[in-house]
Amino acid sequence: MADTITGNRDTADLAIDPIPAFTDNYIWALHRGGHAVVVDPGDAAPVEAFLAARDLVLDAIVLTHHHGDHVGGVAALAATRPGLPVYGPGIEAIPGVNHALHDGERFTLSVAPDTPVRVLAVPGHTRGHLAYRIEDAIFCGDTLFAAGCGRLFEGTAAQMHASLQRLSALPAATRVFCAHEYTLANLRFALAVEPGNAVIRERIADAEARRARGQPTLPSTIGLERASNPFLRVREGAVIASAVEHARETQRGENFAPSAPSNDEAVFALLREWKNRFR
Repeated sequence: MADTITGNRDTADLAIDPIPAFTDNYIWALHRGGHAVVVDPGDAAPVEAFLAARDLVLDAIVLTHHHGDHVGGVAALAATRPGLPVYGPGIEAIPGVNHALHDGERFTLSVAPDTPVRVLAVPGHTRGHLAYRIEDAIFCGDTLFAAGCGRLFEGTAAQMHASLQRLSALPAATRVFCAHEYTLANLRFALAVEPGNAVIRERIADAEARRARGQPTLPSTIGLERASNPFLRVREGAVIASAVEHARETQRGENFAPSAPSNDEAVFALLREWKNRFR
């Protein structure tokens, strides 16, 4: 069943569907009235199948960052649609982008012509990663995941922490449309960090039930992420204690004892390093 964006009448019936791709990617399709826009089409084939099954015309592509599993289908989709608008980060070299975007800009899409899409710079996973907010929805690629966050491939811990704080400041009801089905794995890590957090346990049960039914665990909400995502909870005493204790355990025998983290960014960095090795 498709989600819908809530807000003004311009977006009241704008549907949002996940198009599964590869092993765990979601390409998000926004569609209304026979027209569609897709976010992060890493593969053209499932997009074409989705459009054909629903008799939709593809009007635009929106990209969050340059990784191949997010942009790999752009050339094929654009090849049969001359002049197709392709929106993407202005500071990343992405072939096919003909509308380069930067932080703070706004643009409109055919499926919601009277509602601006707001552009947010959220670097960390990549140098130029963008997120897109339209009414009560945020399309955040690989920056914020359900119960997790992206790896630091090009940015710093400070950048990613700042990006996550920016997303966390959005209204609690904002729905989070991220690009991967990583929820259960992320929740297992979240539980290791905060074993006493009842919201995490409830999320695990809900996510397991959804996956058993073959359903996606997304979208999440900003409010739910604030309550259960360790990377948004770096000021919580239990999270800080777990991050420091894990660092001490892993560094034991190496003549290094980490001191208490000096700020929120340091807590985030300990958590991200822990998650990189968590199994």
